[in-house]
Amino acid sequence: MNKIYKILRCFIAAVWLINGLICKVLNFVPRHEEIVSRILCHDHSRFLTILIGFSEIIMAVWILSGIKSKLNAVIQIIVIALMNILEFIVVPDLLLWGHYNSLFAFFFILLIYFNEFHLKTKNSISC
Repeated sequence: MNKIYKILRCFIAAVWLINGLICKVLNFVPRHEEIVSRILCHDHSRFLTILIGFSEIIMAVWILSGIKSKLNAVIQIIVIALMNILEFIVVPDLLLWGHYNSLFAFFFILLIYFNEFHLKTKNSISC
């Protein structure tokens, strides 16, 4: 595997880990719990936020493991797209950059796609 692919894979995993552990599980960014509260359920928002956080931590571990990396990339893309569409419609006022969050999500999706389906494939062919 080439060096750029590995660096980007670590960066992508770090994004999931930071959002899951720091922002949600440890609750350093309470806005995430408020988003969950407004979209899913106010009564159980803390518990649901922690579950989502642990799911993101598991995603980071899966990314780093390299197991079924293409499936992993597709699932990441779907989750990011669905999550951002939902937030764009329901809670744009709670997003860090408002409606522009979707633009950052789109670029992150492109990065995941490029890394897994271009860089990794390109490297496999050249070896």
